[in-house]
Amino acid sequence: MKKQIIFVVLTLSGLFATVPSMAADYVIDTKGAHAFVQFRTKHLGISWLYGRFTEFGGEFSYDAAKPEASKVSVLVKTNSLESNHAERDKHLRSSDFLDVSKHPEAKFVSTSFKPKGGDKFELKGNMTLFGKTKEVTIDVLKIGEGDDPWGGYRVGFEGTTTISPADFGIDMSPMVETVELTLSVEGIKK
Repeated sequence: MKKQIIFVVLTLSGLFATVPSMAADYVIDTKGAHAFVQFRTKHLGISWLYGRFTEFGGEFSYDAAKPEASKVSVLVKTNSLESNHAERDKHLRSSDFLDVSKHPEAKFVSTSFKPKGGDKFELKGNMTLFGKTKEVTIDVLKIGEGDDPWGGYRVGFEGTTTISPADFGIDMSPMVETVELTLSVEGIKK
């Protein structure tokens, strides 16, 4: 009898060991302020101008055993732009630049996620800004993952890319040729 039980336990253990791991779904933790959408651009070619978007959200799926199956979706409220200067923010939100009354949202939807060695990845996807959609490539670094103190599970990533506003139909030249974007996210497992 004991031999039969041991055989059944070992057989079941072997079956479960061969079951592939499944991708987990995560929601980006904006409520806990553990996520940021930031930008910087050169000001007159002399210094850096930094800013961020304070209202955004999204979700992603991720499986460390099969990262290429990962998917990401992020939505940003363009009216939430802040650069630490109220008049400049008003101007950047105006029809001269982002025209947030006509284009209240920007979004990113992934099309591929490729491992580049270690904790580095290449994320490609479609970014929609100012009513135009373009493919962008984001360099991603996995920061870490693990249990949180509240009984949940989290994973964190940081992604960076450089875009040209002109590619999206936003004329900011000669002041702004490129904008560097950084997205730092901490996802909470659903």
